[in-house]
Amino acid sequence: MALENPVKFFRNLPKKKCPECGEHIQEQAESYFMECERCLAKKAE
Repeated sequence: MALENPVKFFRNLPKKKCPECGEHIQEQAESYFMECERCLAKKAE
């Protein structure tokens, strides 16, 4: 069984979704947040 190309594997991952509102999250390097910016801002208030 051949291994899948790692680049292809990561490109085929589903987009990250905010569990609070369901909005797709723009992922950034070195960011492990699960919520979108808007929901994080609401929590800070």
